[in-house]
Amino acid sequence: MDTRRERARPLAPEERREAIVAATRPLLYEHGRATTTRLIAEAAGIAEGTVFRAFATKEELFDAVLRAEFDPAPFLEQVAKVDPELELRDRLVAYTTLLQRRFVGIFTLMAAMGLRKPPDAVRNVDIRQQIAEGGLAKLLERDADRFTLPVDRVVHMVRLLTFSGSHPHISDQQPLAPEEIVDVILHGVLREETDS
Repeated sequence: MDTRRERARPLAPEERREAIVAATRPLLYEHGRATTTRLIAEAAGIAEGTVFRAFATKEELFDAVLRAEFDPAPFLEQVAKVDPELELRDRLVAYTTLLQRRFVGIFTLMAAMGLRKPPDAVRNVDIRQQIAEGGLAKLLERDADRFTLPVDRVVHMVRLLTFSGSHPHISDQQPLAPEEIVDVILHGVLREETDS
């Protein structure tokens, strides 16, 4: 039986780095910092030496995975696909679902890696501003006159409630559903009074 490994197809250096980062991410969720380069190489379908040709150290690779997780570009691309013609609540639920998925991914990766705060590599980037300007504010523009607050304040509230309602420790392991978050933003928690 022939057990020789087939050589990985040649990739440009940046594509190779991205492929290794993508293969490493789920391993970090499972093994945290105990993830070995042997596991990474197997997951990426490459020789172990290829990992070190792409990244000088395992820590450099882990930093690249964290930077990719914090990068707002993929999230903003998904937000741009939300249909602006949807009803306001549906737009907000679609956005909040994406934002919650982003937060949960970040929280899970940080916990698996034993991080209590974002790493220095991503702390200097004003991700919140990029997300606010490129995401929800655009989705809410046409409804600005329906709010009792300015749109930027509504965006801020959605972000804060989604963050706290998605964080496992802040939410006491009882995360809020996107629909709950949106309904609190739009309607609060009081029943509507009806005329007797």
